[in-house]
Amino acid sequence: MSTEHQATMTKLVKDENVKHIQLWFTDILGNLKMVEIPDRQLHNVIESGAAFDGSSISGYAEIEESDIVAMPDWSTFKVLPWAQGSERTAFVFCDVLDRNYEPFEGDPRWVLRRQLERARKMGLDFYVGPELEYFYFKSPEERELIDNGGYFDVLPADLGNDLRKQTMRTLDKLGIPMEASHHEVAPSQHEIDPHYDEALLMADRVMITRLIVKEVAAHNGVHATFMPKPLHGENGSGMHVHQSLFRGGDNAFFSAADPDHLSDIAKGFIAGQLKHMREFTAVVNQYVNSYKRLVPGYEAPVYISWAHRNRTALIRVPLYVQGKESTVRAELRNPDPAANPYLAFAVMLAAGLEGIEQGYELPPSVEPNIYKMNAEQRDAIGLGALPNNLYEAICATQESELVRRTLGEHVFERFVTNKLNEWYEYREQVTDWEVKKYFSLL
Repeated sequence: MSTEHQATMTKLVKDENVKHIQLWFTDILGNLKMVEIPDRQLHNVIESGAAFDGSSISGYAEIEESDIVAMPDWSTFKVLPWAQGSERTAFVFCDVLDRNYEPFEGDPRWVLRRQLERARKMGLDFYVGPELEYFYFKSPEERELIDNGGYFDVLPADLGNDLRKQTMRTLDKLGIPMEASHHEVAPSQHEIDPHYDEALLMADRVMITRLIVKEVAAHNGVHATFMPKPLHGENGSGMHVHQSLFRGGDNAFFSAADPDHLSDIAKGFIAGQLKHMREFTAVVNQYVNSYKRLVPGYEAPVYISWAHRNRTALIRVPLYVQGKESTVRAELRNPDPAANPYLAFAVMLAAGLEGIEQGYELPPSVEPNIYKMNAEQRDAIGLGALPNNLYEAICATQESELVRRTLGEHVFERFVTNKLNEWYEYREQVTDWEVKKYFSLL
């Protein structure tokens, strides 16, 4: 950092009466971690970052190689909008470095940076717009709903609506623009949509948004959860991700000559994601619970296809509106909001770029409702399906050269091990459903 920039940061911290600075990063699963420093340590951190023991962070270093450094990305510095007395706390996202001050291979932010650089070498920038769905409950211990509303409902004395407005105002104070928010399909389910932007910036914003949603809820005595499927018999929570590639100010997905207004780049990108989908599903749907959402009948995708109007498809390409070239995009519908956004966006981009580089051919769109097709009809058009559970998904990931290359050996091996351990632990559980089903019968 230049001397001028150091002086600017020092002045900002002083002017805002910041007494504590939280250095943020994530483990490989996307859990937010931090090291907090007092303001008097700012100069040292600007110069050298903050060293910490990475051996206790999931997916980071082993005991014998545990010394790593959180190096702040000062462009992400924000002051938290709530104060403790007159003293304020700020946060900044960090890039994690090894003891030689080289990028640490276990850092999810670095995984995404590598893929974004790959795209930039092709003259492309990756933009995304995630839609984060979540539930409010009255407490973390009891799954008691706070409302019985449905899609876009306006409810009298709606606590959920008030919580969303508080969340939007808080994010606005942090300089994070929101596109919209509304009630979702299931009771007590809500959605908040950050404004479309560059993928690294958006991954940071997803982390902030998830935190602020939960903080605002907690301050109001309510529990917010991004668990993909907290309620049996109701829609789960997804994180549909709208994606496009830009070349400068031009949307590289748009073509005026194509009947669908999709460029060859867009077609290759979508084809790449379809072809490699089963390989990277474990990254965008990383928990046992994620696969309770990906079942027929609840608007979540199950089959690997693309379409314009058909919302049962895995990838939806919204119909082009004349004069809106910048809005041509591909909406990937299976990710959920519990994913690590850095790794999720990285594998999504990698699969898309693979399709562009290798010239994959885009299969025909599937416009009819897939859930109304029988097995013979699906087989006739060659529809594949998403993995049925985490174990099936992680087995596909284990065999994927693309995902291994994208995540890097360090993250890949630790991610696979973590997910296999989760599956084995889950497999040993005796659930309430099994007890109710079999205990008195057998």
